[in-house]
Amino acid sequence: MTLKNLPAAPEARPRAGMYCDISPRALDRWNPGLYAADEDAENTITIYDPIGYDYFGDGVTAKRIAAALRSIGSGDVYVNINSPGGDVFEGLAIYNILREHKGKVTVRVMGLAASAASFIAMAGDEIQIGRAAFFMIHNAWVMAAGNRNDLREIADWLEPFDQTIADIYQARTDIEIERIKREMDEETWIGGGEAVDVGWADAMLPSDTVQESANAQTSAKLAARKMDVAMAKAGVPRSERRALMQSFKSDMPGAVDPGTPSAAEQEADTATAYTAFQQAVANLT
Repeated sequence: MTLKNLPAAPEARPRAGMYCDISPRALDRWNPGLYAADEDAENTITIYDPIGYDYFGDGVTAKRIAAALRSIGSGDVYVNINSPGGDVFEGLAIYNILREHKGKVTVRVMGLAASAASFIAMAGDEIQIGRAAFFMIHNAWVMAAGNRNDLREIADWLEPFDQTIADIYQARTDIEIERIKREMDEETWIGGGEAVDVGWADAMLPSDTVQESANAQTSAKLAARKMDVAMAKAGVPRSERRALMQSFKSDMPGAVDPGTPSAAEQEADTATAYTAFQQAVANLT
């Protein structure tokens, strides 16, 4: 297919009284240890973190993707995805950047392309997906505050963005638009085999393409992100959550590098930091 058939996404940022967040279900089902076996291949961009800036300074941003494409030039590019989603507006900006790239864009879904990551994947001229991988689609998922009039206004303001995302899905998959909207309303998970059969992806990835690894720092980040979702549900203000995350980050393995710790030392450090983090959350709630 040609990217010229795909609609451009509008540029926007969250409005006052709201901010984007990761769906708890996506975060629960995300395995951050999945990655491509040929990770160091030339002209490869990885999307292995939440979309948009996060508390650890890791998230995938449009600025980062644009810089990577500038270094690649107009050549063909592989985009490896394993992300629980995140900032819908940052995701739309990344989608536009990939959509406009002059070379062929091959998207490879290693584990999860949820929420914002799912429509970023639609910018691929070719989309490949692992047999055990998933797309997850839903309406824009945000956190909002205000009275009933504020919340109605925010809901109305979000509706055109949901329509745009549905249009992107429809143009790439050729699935009926009303079915896509219904599946977005319900939050729908689409496995690798079904994705190829229905039209969300063009081909399956070879089984030896996807590898898995686990390390202390990755596990600690995932635990902290899940804790952040729990704190948000408990009503802990975002400013206090941010302060806790920054404190947790400073205690994580690799924050200060006195040498190369052993695997056992890394695990012990992570366990200590996570226990302290849980205690801090308990004191807040």
